[in-house]
Amino acid sequence: YFVHLNDFFYSTMGKDKKQAKEDKEEGGKEEVAYEEKAKLVSIIAKPLADEKLAKKVLKLTKKASKRKAIRRGVKEVVKALRKNAKGICVLAGDISPVDVLTHIPVMCEDHGIPYIYVPSKEDLGAAALSKRPTSCMLVLPEPPKGADDKEEQKEYAKEYSETEKKVKSVMPVF
Repeated sequence: YFVHLNDFFYSTMGKDKKQAKEDKEEGGKEEVAYEEKAKLVSIIAKPLADEKLAKKVLKLTKKASKRKAIRRGVKEVVKALRKNAKGICVLAGDISPVDVLTHIPVMCEDHGIPYIYVPSKEDLGAAALSKRPTSCMLVLPEPPKGADDKEEQKEYAKEYSETEKKVKSVMPVF
């Protein structure tokens, strides 16, 4: 009697785990709409990139990450800003607590660096080719050690300048 009961429990538990795993995999593939992400953004996340600009900034971030032309995380970004590095600062709008990031826009304004908020820290981390969410990132105009391919470098520089122009047009003027 007890043996049959144990077999029953283990067989149903196995099915539940499989079902849970399948549900998790299906849930991971679902793409959350920009509007849903924008609802979760902090009140200080201004200027927030619209859907088109956010996609462009994240695409540039991905290219920069492949070329190792980024500084990731609050500590690295602050350190780069103190050393007068140039670039575009990309901040995640859904960071909690928001006090972690509040000093970075002020530093960017002091150093004349354009900055923009994107709605999701997960998207920002994925654009940095990382599995972890990222709160902020500084996209550099060129990699620190230089690039090998001249054509690729020109293409990156062109995309960087276009994105920088769009980010500057959205930034507030003080």
